[in-house]
Amino acid sequence: MLNKTYPYYLANEAVAANTDLEVTDKFSGEVATRVAMADAAAIDKAIGYAVDAMPAMRVFPPFKRQAVLEHCVKRFRERFDELSLALCIEAGKPINDSKGEVTRLIDTFKVAAEESVRIDGEIINLEISPRAKGYHGYVKRVPIGPCSFISPFNFPLNLTAHKVAPAIAAGVPFVLKPASRTPVGALIMGEILAETDLPKGAFSILPAHRDGADLFTTDERFKLLSFTGSPAVGWDLKKKAGKKKVILELGGNAAAIVDGDQGGKLDYVVDRLAFGAFYQSGQSCIGVQRILVHASIYDALREKLIAKTKSLVMGDPKNEKTFVGPMISESESKRLAGWMESAVQAGAKIVAGGKVEGAMFEATLLEGVKPDTDLYRKEAFGPVAILERFDNFETALATVNDSDFGLQAGVFTDSLAHAHQAWDQLDVGGVVINDVPSFRVDNMPYGGVKDSGLGREGVRYAIEDMTEMRLMVMRETW
Repeated sequence: MLNKTYPYYLANEAVAANTDLEVTDKFSGEVATRVAMADAAAIDKAIGYAVDAMPAMRVFPPFKRQAVLEHCVKRFRERFDELSLALCIEAGKPINDSKGEVTRLIDTFKVAAEESVRIDGEIINLEISPRAKGYHGYVKRVPIGPCSFISPFNFPLNLTAHKVAPAIAAGVPFVLKPASRTPVGALIMGEILAETDLPKGAFSILPAHRDGADLFTTDERFKLLSFTGSPAVGWDLKKKAGKKKVILELGGNAAAIVDGDQGGKLDYVVDRLAFGAFYQSGQSCIGVQRILVHASIYDALREKLIAKTKSLVMGDPKNEKTFVGPMISESESKRLAGWMESAVQAGAKIVAGGKVEGAMFEATLLEGVKPDTDLYRKEAFGPVAILERFDNFETALATVNDSDFGLQAGVFTDSLAHAHQAWDQLDVGGVVINDVPSFRVDNMPYGGVKDSGLGREGVRYAIEDMTEMRLMVMRETW
């Protein structure tokens, strides 16, 4: 079970300032624990400590950064069950998915430990003309400065890790605001970081209400803001961020294309589509929302996918048989139910699921959804997927691109030509061939275009954003 209370972490130290934030068990709705909340004064102090920590972080050598990250890996493994249960309770994530996320947390810190000792530079040949004779160029990467991190509720361990682990590897101090609905995992991470010899002020982890956390965005002492969350909030933060670098990992309404040559592989395809659409109640920005199926195999796939969708167990996320747990809140469930009802009124048909009770939203499959409805054009962020057919591959690509979002897309095909055509033409950050767009490995570049964001995560790519190139030119002969 969770502790009765959790402190926040200010300049590497636990502070039991209050117990103002109630964290609920998302399945039962009962208060599971209480967490200390930071006010503006605490956030301001944390930023000041981060600024003061920069000189020490600059000289904190790579092997020590690596040792910190390796300590975290060791402790995450030792506390694996605790972290999994905390995630299951505070996020309502089925326990098997929770265990999977803790595994990815460990993977991310492992990769960061490896990358921390290979942040290399380069030598540049400057002798491109007689005037540069005897000049040589050298480039190294240096920490950008204090960073502000804001993480979301849906992957409160792994998406936090994708900010924290690269920051430690890069040698930048940071102040993190975890999602107020799911702060516990980040605070356990803070407890483990506090066991290390990171310089004082290297990290602060401060739960705070959104309306009281403007300093995370506006304070000019931060040199980078990394935000993961909704597009509306993310783009608004960018407007307020001033001169600092901004990395945005936002939403999507990801599509999966099933080519006509997949008729002999429908069981595999259906299993992956059901997983991609409905795992952790569809609350993933790369969850499968639109399924485009070639007309030649549409009916056969439809029949199998309906049966698979109806077979998914919904219930208590602590039960290992549960595949669909609660959405993060009843208000989110009501929002999605309203979109679904509007789509049905416009002519769509529910072919599986559709039952909604409180925060519990049954895995649901629709067809005939009009392209101008909210359910089709916006990010559903819940356990709902849309089936539609296509007659030729070019039409399917154009349909995927007809979206305000562009995070990832999946394409099931045996055609190498179609795979490359999708890679060339789909306006997304990543194309996954023969799997769902929900697939992610923690060392790959991850991010989107259009309303899906700016920049890329994935440990090495985040390190590049958290460091700057510094050039030295040396005249070796004169």
